[in-house]
Amino acid sequence: MTILNIKSHVLIAFCLVLVGHISYAQHGQVTINQDADLVKLLVLKKDMNLNDNDTDRYKIQIFSGNRHDDAQKAKSKLRSKLPELPVSLVFETPNYKVWVGNFRSRLEADRSLMKVQKEFQNAFVFKPKKEKD
Repeated sequence: MTILNIKSHVLIAFCLVLVGHISYAQHGQVTINQDADLVKLLVLKKDMNLNDNDTDRYKIQIFSGNRHDDAQKAKSKLRSKLPELPVSLVFETPNYKVWVGNFRSRLEADRSLMKVQKEFQNAFVFKPKKEKD
């Protein structure tokens, strides 16, 4: 009876290999048709998002203190926990501040604040003051 089991196992394994080989031989081609203006729009949006000096946006502050090392630790901690959010270290005499994000709306900032507050309970949303010329 064990020989019968071995033969049936070998036959099943052979059938699986054969079916796997036949079903694996699938090839395809994808063609993407898009308007040329879409590429221009994406480049424009990317440039707008890179502009950190836009004072019409909201940010989240996670740290404020006079020690550079503590600010760096807070920045590193946030980068390890939430790598998708941009983090910046700002010096405003006499304090170092760690700011997160560059949000277009208060709603967007509040959504990210909920994630940030899991690690930094004292974090808050603010809108930076415009610099006077």
